[in-house]
Amino acid sequence: MDVDGLLRFFKALGNDSRLKLLGLTARRPHAVQELAALLELSEPTVSHHLSLLKSLGLVSMRQDGNTRWFAFEPAVLTEMMRSLNAPEQIASLAEGVSADAWDAGVLDNFLAADGSLKSVPASRKKRRVILAWLARQFEEGRRYPESEVNALLQRRHWDSATLRRELIGYKMLARESGRYWRLPESSWQPA
Repeated sequence: MDVDGLLRFFKALGNDSRLKLLGLTARRPHAVQELAALLELSEPTVSHHLSLLKSLGLVSMRQDGNTRWFAFEPAVLTEMMRSLNAPEQIASLAEGVSADAWDAGVLDNFLAADGSLKSVPASRKKRRVILAWLARQFEEGRRYPESEVNALLQRRHWDSATLRRELIGYKMLARESGRYWRLPESSWQPA
């Protein structure tokens, strides 16, 4: 179900009278007149609520002469719960939202116009954003001598030794025998 469908669904269930109507129709089919009397609502109000529930497939209607009988239909609710139980379905609700907006804001705050760092953030979460940005400047699969790592880092900030240690600590870079290389992002440590 798309976002608009989910909003309609939850809006329908976000009303006390409609929930009571579902509960009553789940016990057995009811006519509008019965439901209005049980809930102490007007028949037009009950008809309006039932029309909304019917449009979502939560209730069905059967005509018997002049009487309309409404019954709860559990299949839609069951399918909705099944789809909401899937993490990928929930994650898809955030499509169109930039996951990198916060990171971009941190970079904007800490980078000077020339691309150098104004300062190294004290906050671990912000520092990790800066370190990830620095790590992405190293080519994957390439080994760098320490002098080249220092030169690259010093273009961004004077304290290359601290940045180098932090990059290794966050498992963004690895070091062996004076050679450094970028590790896959999947191995990078969180803040």
